[in-house]
Amino acid sequence: MPKVDYGLDAPKMVRRLASRAGLMMVIAIVLYYANRTTNPAAALPLATSLFSIGLSLGLVAGVMFLSSRVAKLKVRDRILESIPWRGDENVLDVGCGRGLFLIGAAKRLKKGKATGVDTWQADDLSGNTAEAALANAKTEGVADRIKIETADARKLPFAAASFDVVLSSLALHNINSSQERTKALTEIARVLKSGGYLAIFDIFHTGAYAKTLEQLCFEDIRLSPLTLLWCVPTRSLTARKA
Repeated sequence: MPKVDYGLDAPKMVRRLASRAGLMMVIAIVLYYANRTTNPAAALPLATSLFSIGLSLGLVAGVMFLSSRVAKLKVRDRILESIPWRGDENVLDVGCGRGLFLIGAAKRLKKGKATGVDTWQADDLSGNTAEAALANAKTEGVADRIKIETADARKLPFAAASFDVVLSSLALHNINSSQERTKALTEIARVLKSGGYLAIFDIFHTGAYAKTLEQLCFEDIRLSPLTLLWCVPTRSLTARKA
């Protein structure tokens, strides 16, 4: 039976950190054994320094790996549990990736529908394809409740006030400029119904998101405490459209 796989975030960076960590530790060991008899006074400090650098890089890679494989699933559940679901909502997941939040929302629906959109950038998430999201949905038993489309957060192909709930996880920070991120938030506000709920989980910029949403007439804006998942400032934001 296939297993659900929500992917590894920033896969190239994780692999680069892990490979450099291993290389540094190997170099440290080789240098130590090559110089311990001819220059023992320098061999141990140098090897210790190089090994410590390698170990630090390895720890960062490990934290990033566990953030992707374990922590983000727990964060997903906590965020979705904060939304007062009826079960008939029309849900949008902006930057759905392999379906982590999309599928979590679909599990809470009885009559509603969950739509996921993404531009499918492989650098952001390993195996980031619509097919992977659909495969995960099938494995989780919610394929009949989801729909996948290719779309940019800054130009969503939906009518105004189409959704009761909008979600976005680890996506908006990939938009390069603050002006463009504001454009994406404005689009999200456009497609969300009055009284609808918004939940964002992201690295960086969450404070700026809160200020923008306040200007867009959102209420009950709540920011979670900062954490260091992926070894960077990370937190969630929830709000309700007035």
